[in-house]
Amino acid sequence: MNSPVRNPLPASLRPATRLVHGGTARSQFGEVSEALFLTQGYVYSTMQAAEARFNGDDPGFIYSRFSNPTVAMFEERMALLEGAEAARATATGMAAVTAAMMGQVQAGDHVVAAEALFGSCRYVVEELLPRFGVASTLVQGEDLDGWRAAMRPETKTLFLESPTNPTLSLVDIAAVAEIAHAGGATLTVDNVFATPMLQSPLELGADVVVYSATKHIDGQGRCLGGVILGSNEFIDTKMQTLLRQTGPALSPFNAWVLLKGLETLPIRVAAQDASASRIADALADQAAVARVIYPGRDDHPQAELARRQMKGGGTLIAFDMAGGKEAAFRFANALRVILISNNLGDAKSLITHPATTTHQRLSAEVRAGLGIGEGMLRLSVGLEDVHDLLDDIGQALATLG
Repeated sequence: MNSPVRNPLPASLRPATRLVHGGTARSQFGEVSEALFLTQGYVYSTMQAAEARFNGDDPGFIYSRFSNPTVAMFEERMALLEGAEAARATATGMAAVTAAMMGQVQAGDHVVAAEALFGSCRYVVEELLPRFGVASTLVQGEDLDGWRAAMRPETKTLFLESPTNPTLSLVDIAAVAEIAHAGGATLTVDNVFATPMLQSPLELGADVVVYSATKHIDGQGRCLGGVILGSNEFIDTKMQTLLRQTGPALSPFNAWVLLKGLETLPIRVAAQDASASRIADALADQAAVARVIYPGRDDHPQAELARRQMKGGGTLIAFDMAGGKEAAFRFANALRVILISNNLGDAKSLITHPATTTHQRLSAEVRAGLGIGEGMLRLSVGLEDVHDLLDDIGQALATLG
């Protein structure tokens, strides 16, 4: 970054401090808050200066579709948090997923992915990539033998999310990374549900990490954004030209909003994680609730793996209502504080019915195979007082009789 003024920071800084100070480049005015460079283009002092910029001899900015000072601050701060060598921001989380996948393959290649994915992610793997001659195989994420069996000589990357959306099942990231590397492939992880505060895929062996910054990173329902993180080589050779030429650029304004969101990310996730744990325990005691799925509970099918690769149970809870879709709708419609929305990671608690929203494009048979029943609800726990959330859930359950 061609920064005017940068304060050197000790390498030993902890994540919370990095999220306040990391990547900041101040202008000649010495502002405290990160500057918002809301500009499309940049001015050169001479034609020779423009030529040097385009030749790469001068590392300055050219055009905000390629790079921008505010966006660059967000990218550097995310890289510091994730422990990555480099990062590139995108307009949305799905832009990050799509670019990260397409940048690693060409016609004739093959990818392997866990079958439990967000609907749009599954579309990219199952329908979009094959249109361009890239074969794909879906496997049961918890089945390591299934990952091994799906590998081919032409396999270029493995893709997973953990915890999964919306069933909160886990995939052993370290084990799948070993499988990928043994076959000469990379591992790409969507880490949205765990957040960078509760899980570090690169430390577990992953090569690429993607986020929808729309979720916890913003955390207050304001803007869209995404980010891809990996090695300098990966970003330079696989992402830089693709993103520059196809244009899924993050708005400088959105980058500025996301920078401010990062400052409070540790505090927000810690509070949401604590509240989610209490709410999951309370739901488990309700007769109207047939099953609660929360990685922080001992009754989670992969509780041991959750303790091994996550630093907390997370901010999301999945639970099945005993009365199926009718009971799920009645319960959600009776809530007064918790809002019905398909988003997650917000300061406001949000609830959705995956079978009819985020995963509705999947067939009933596929949803059933993934464990997404008609009575399942996904709750994203916000920053409200946990007692108010418990009261709201209690009164909504009371309406079921």
